[in-house]
Amino acid sequence: MSEPLFGSAPVTIAPGAVHVPGWLGITAQRDLVERCREWARGPGGMRQHRTPRGGTMSVRMIALGWHWEPYRYSREVPGAGPVAPFPQHLGDLARAGLRAAYGGEPPGESADYDVALINFYDADAKMGMHQDREELADVPVVSLSLGDTCVFRFGNTETRGRPYTDVELRSGDLFVFGGPARRAYHGVPRTSPGSADPACGLTSGRLNITIRATGMAPG
Repeated sequence: MSEPLFGSAPVTIAPGAVHVPGWLGITAQRDLVERCREWARGPGGMRQHRTPRGGTMSVRMIALGWHWEPYRYSREVPGAGPVAPFPQHLGDLARAGLRAAYGGEPPGESADYDVALINFYDADAKMGMHQDREELADVPVVSLSLGDTCVFRFGNTETRGRPYTDVELRSGDLFVFGGPARRAYHGVPRTSPGSADPACGLTSGRLNITIRATGMAPG
């Protein structure tokens, strides 16, 4: 990693769900933005997936390690061949994020993180309330924000509705959710276009890198 990680004190949003503001410094943010641009040139590029009900997701997405589409993982990108490999750099970041959020020897620190979903939000994009439940491993999800600020809505494990907490995620922020919060519903109801610091390397839009452990055998 090209720059030490730092930030404000961790903030517990719910048991197992922790927000660490400003965890990535500006150099580390810029490095990740450049890596995302390179990854976006991979097999199939960034796609807007169709949902089983016939809708089209407003975010554009590429996956590394495993290809994701609603609501399953595979090793092949439809029409484009094998999925791009999962970068060790992101696995290292995920484990460092666990330590920053939970301290000590956090759950999942030795987990085999093997997939990253990279979402790009333009000014009109949003993400409905959903659970991350395609993974077999009960390992915390690590989420990194780059670019424009968003409202991240973090809910409960039973329903898409209340109770939930709205958290403002800025470029460089870390959000981790595991344990009793691992299957909580969450989403992004809106972003703030033009709020990014251009020094991060992204002048418009928001990138979200979500790092997970599928628990599935390779191959």
